[in-house]
Amino acid sequence: MDEVRPQVGDPRYYELLEQLQAIDFVLVELNLYLNTHPNDLKSIEQYNKLAQERMILAKHFQELYGPLQNFGHSFSRYPFEWSQSPWPWQV
Repeated sequence: MDEVRPQVGDPRYYELLEQLQAIDFVLVELNLYLNTHPNDLKSIEQYNKLAQERMILAKHFQELYGPLQNFGHSFSRYPFEWSQSPWPWQV
C-alpha cells in the first residue's frame, strides 16, 4: 500500500482523528467512573464496546495515515514512518 500522508485540509483525516479523540475522552471518563464503581456491569460493557471500536478505528486510521503512537504501540510500514510529520497532535 502506498503511503498516504495527510494533506492540509484533508477532511477524512480530521474526521477520523476527531472520532478517535471523542472515543478516547469517553474511555477516560468511564475509566475514572469505574475506579469508584467497579461493579457497574453496564458501564463495563460500554467501556469494552468503546475500547473495541477504538482499536478498529485506530487500525483503520493507521493503515491510511501512519502511526498514532510510538515506542512500539503502533506498527510502521517501510520506511519507518514515525519521523515523518505531521504527528496527530500537530494538526
